[in-house]
Amino acid sequence: MPPALCLLMLLGALCRPAEPMSRQEKQKLRNQVVEMFDHAYQNYMDHAYPADELMPLTCRGRVRGLEPSRGDVDDALGKFSLTLIDTLDTLVLLNKTTEFEAAVRRVLSDVRLDNDIVVSVFETNIRVLGGLLGGHSMAVMLKEGGRHMQWYQDELLHMAKDLGLRLLPAFNTSSGLPYPRINLKHGVRGPETRTGTETDTCTACAGTMILEFAALSRFTGDPVFEDHARRALDFLWEKRQRNSNLVGTTINIHSGEWVRRDSGVGAGIDSYYEYLLKAYILLGDDLFLQRFNIHYASIMKYISQPPLLLDVHIHKPLLPARTWMDSLLAFFPGLQVLKGDIRPAIETHEMLYQVTKKHNFLPEAFTTDFRVHWAQHPLRPEFAESTYFLYKATGDPYYLEAGRTILDNLNRFARVPCGFAAMKDVRTGSHEDRMDSFFLAEMFKYLFLLFAEAEDIPFDVEDYIFTTEAHLLPLSLSMAPNSSSIPSNRTSDEELDDSNFDWTCPNTRLLFPDPAFPRSLREPIRSAVDKSCPRPAPYREPGMGRPPLRAQDFMANNAEHLELLRRMGVSLIHLKDGRVQLVQHATQAVSAVAAEDGVRFMQEMMELSSQQQKEQLPPRAIQIVSHPFFGRVVLTAGPAQFGTDLSKSATGVRGFVTVAEPYSGCAEITNGEYVRGHIALLQRGQCMFAEKARNIQKAGAIGGIVIDDNEGSSSDTAPLFQMAGDGRSTDDVTLPLLFLFHKEGNILLEALKEYREVEVLLSDKARDRAAIFKGKPLPGTLIEGSVAAQEEEEDCQTEATTPTTSFEPVSQTQTSADESAPAIVPPSQEEAGPAEKLRTEEEDGAAGPQAETAQDVEERDSEKTDEPQGDTDSSSQSVDELLADWREDLEAFKQMEKDEL
Repeated sequence: MPPALCLLMLLGALCRPAEPMSRQEKQKLRNQVVEMFDHAYQNYMDHAYPADELMPLTCRGRVRGLEPSRGDVDDALGKFSLTLIDTLDTLVLLNKTTEFEAAVRRVLSDVRLDNDIVVSVFETNIRVLGGLLGGHSMAVMLKEGGRHMQWYQDELLHMAKDLGLRLLPAFNTSSGLPYPRINLKHGVRGPETRTGTETDTCTACAGTMILEFAALSRFTGDPVFEDHARRALDFLWEKRQRNSNLVGTTINIHSGEWVRRDSGVGAGIDSYYEYLLKAYILLGDDLFLQRFNIHYASIMKYISQPPLLLDVHIHKPLLPARTWMDSLLAFFPGLQVLKGDIRPAIETHEMLYQVTKKHNFLPEAFTTDFRVHWAQHPLRPEFAESTYFLYKATGDPYYLEAGRTILDNLNRFARVPCGFAAMKDVRTGSHEDRMDSFFLAEMFKYLFLLFAEAEDIPFDVEDYIFTTEAHLLPLSLSMAPNSSSIPSNRTSDEELDDSNFDWTCPNTRLLFPDPAFPRSLREPIRSAVDKSCPRPAPYREPGMGRPPLRAQDFMANNAEHLELLRRMGVSLIHLKDGRVQLVQHATQAVSAVAAEDGVRFMQEMMELSSQQQKEQLPPRAIQIVSHPFFGRVVLTAGPAQFGTDLSKSATGVRGFVTVAEPYSGCAEITNGEYVRGHIALLQRGQCMFAEKARNIQKAGAIGGIVIDDNEGSSSDTAPLFQMAGDGRSTDDVTLPLLFLFHKEGNILLEALKEYREVEVLLSDKARDRAAIFKGKPLPGTLIEGSVAAQEEEEDCQTEATTPTTSFEPVSQTQTSADESAPAIVPPSQEEAGPAEKLRTEEEDGAAGPQAETAQDVEERDSEKTDEPQGDTDSSSQSVDELLADWREDLEAFKQMEKDEL
């Protein structure tokens, strides 16, 4: 038996326990997967094709160069109808043969691969080359069946070879590692390429070529592609750290020096390990298995801390490199199933499942105590992938329920009229106008296979290997001729020991003699996640002595406090965004003792800032529930440290909005008859947030929304902050108060201007639309079974772990002959994710003890109007773009409303 087939026996030859989920229920869930795929695919074809991706919120295609740049994310787009190519073999797996045949004809007639555009070599390989090869594999399979694709003459394979030849110049380096980017038309040499100057690439980027390139070589008989992919893998293997047998995250493609020496199994490295094992399965070359097993032993020794997988330094593998994990490592339990190491796979998957249930989706990054670190979720499929493999390995119906959870969450929180939208913030449920091609290429494959019976699948899936993009390559390629011209880079004798083949084909009956064994592994992990809400560490007073002014007592509008700061050599610098920066100049203090007091004060500010970052509240959600939005628009809002705690409200606060007069809310409300029973809109500025809250509460408002007056500010680019009190008790404030940046606030004001009556829901996170409408006919398409009540469970308050504070202490201490002072630096903000930063701010004025260490004390222009601004400001264009969906397609929404109501 070829060695490539031995490993796959693990997935198909297991003794399965009886399944409590009925065959009818599995069929219902399988049909649900197909309906969801149709919703996503048809919206791409109707609204986006031939663009690379669908923008599901604005119902149009994303064309590179016509939309605002998203940085490296856009490197996957090459004006080659990416989503269609990526989805080809998914169509076949889901029994959509007619659609597949039509899609292949579209690709052959419409797609060009010679575009003058710079793309990611890695993304183009796994998505486009892999998609073409997977489509070719399916076309050949269907043609051999004698019923479909009889006209097919390897056209997709010819396109794949053309693309492979366009990617080959990227490997023209002394190391053999590919450049990270290439121009599809001009390659990497010359000024017209606009690339080729890069020096660094990620390990996964260089090490995730072998499956597609080897398959291309074996399909075409041209060894050049496999040769180059093997050479890159050989170089990475030689550059591993020899003591730890780990690889770093980023490497110099010319010198081979490690640029980033942190090592894990997530972003930057993940698919390098995956492709070593899968290259052995596909190609039958023992060399790949030997290398994988050596790496795997080190991973389990240093990185795996069940159920956690934590990055370490390759030269000091006992030293952790970070305290958080990224969502891409969710593929690893599935890889462990292929390896045959089931126990840690069960443990890590259970941890990921509990984090998913806690936040509805896996955040892009989360901490070791399972709180949000980066709040985005771009509909990644890795958790579904591992769920499928674990179900295949154990037959445990528990994993069917995990799959049901994935389906329900996608429908309840990500589904929009034009597809499925990525989550901008899992804590609030806000969306991003993004539906990546991998959502169609991977997510629906794994979910369909999870619930499908053998007769539901048009071919034997055990005859194929999944690439990292879930494209299907036939295992028969292991028997195709390999005329590689590059000799194998074999390792030393001790690395060829038979022990490197342990656990390749385990006897799973011995692993799991008791059907309850997997459950016994999961229970402790579930308890650990459920109880992972540690209280913030108690305040620890730094240093010795007591300065004349304590950081926790500082009030930025107190003249006496400002004078004390001046005497200590501490000055305030007002920043443009309303924050202040504290700077200490020891030489400007009135005495050496005062300078030392200033140093202590700055240290206390640092400690207080760090402490309060841990105590920060997560952002809140403002969901527009009236016509024509019906809960589809969710605005990310900053919380307040006082008033109603929306996280403790099962229903939130719902009401119509109205503009308060005066708009600042800093005096008695004069339009109380309109504010009473409504949610008041207020403008930031001129007084404390708590004073605004008291004024609208006195007028009878049920809630308040403060809108930033800094034109152009947005939660996309600015750190969110929580509104502090005014230094005295705020127990009298009993309504909720939320903060919107200018861009999001203008969306609300524009909606109010156009529709006059706008109803919103203030809550801790976006609500399921079915729950909002409570049994009434629900606007928008929701499939049956997707609106079941969400399991009630006690949820930790999520928070960012590396927030940007509104206080920025900076030391400019100068050392003289007779005195010195230690340097003071701000807290590290290294690797803070976008939209993941909170800061605490008060309104313009005093900073109370419970406020963030530096407050918003910028003086507002006394001549500033109290009336809301119109849409003629500099940010109106961006607001118009955000509202384009509802302005341009208003008639469509009205018609949809008629149809659905």
